[in-house]
Amino acid sequence: MIRLIRSELRKLTTTKMPLAFLAVLVVIAALNAFAVVSGTDMDGSKAFIATEADQQSLMAFAFNAFMGSGLFGAIAVAREYGHKTVVPTYLASPRRRRAVSAQLVAVAIGGCVLSLVGALLTITAIAVALPTTDYTFLVSAGHVAQVVAASAFAGAAGAVLGAGIGAIVRNVGGAVTLTVFTFIVAPPLIVQLANGTASWMPANLANVISGTVDDISPAAAILAFVAWAAIPALIGVVATERRDVI
Repeated sequence: MIRLIRSELRKLTTTKMPLAFLAVLVVIAALNAFAVVSGTDMDGSKAFIATEADQQSLMAFAFNAFMGSGLFGAIAVAREYGHKTVVPTYLASPRRRRAVSAQLVAVAIGGCVLSLVGALLTITAIAVALPTTDYTFLVSAGHVAQVVAASAFAGAAGAVLGAGIGAIVRNVGGAVTLTVFTFIVAPPLIVQLANGTASWMPANLANVISGTVDDISPAAAILAFVAWAAIPALIGVVATERRDVI
């Protein structure tokens, strides 16, 4: 199993895809810095960075990590079917469940690392930009650590969710479309149909584990994130076992 995970990690790190996602993270960090330097509220003030809670909310990266890593996982898995590289994978490991499990672990690690980097870039950009304003960096070390840890966890969960979708759809365009639908379109629709579900949507869960809201307990939010990731991943594993490779 360890050899399979190493092989999957090698696939991820020997392509340009992680670099493309890293470039996006740099752009997001730069936009946050620009917002701090140039952004104002409706009355022309900068109240949105005036308190520790405001700054922590601005640097909370968990939901961005969840969405970005979801796309990362979906593309990473779906492109294997498009390029037929999945064929030698299953020839080397005929027990598909083991191969898919290794792939899920690898994309989770990749999503975690990318999200960790994204969170650190965003926090650094905001910290560097704050001296250009009348406010200093107010977020405590403990809350910074919480933001970073939440981003890493959400990134791993999002990557697994996306990988599950990629295994189900097996087409990059379709996998990306379904992933975007799952993250952006589906939650508002679910909330409209069942008002009580708002607290369990990814955006709110990300804010809970980042420490910016307290609608539910952090432990419940973590378990909900696991459920969001596990369901499509399990469906993907079952679908992979029951269908032809190509």
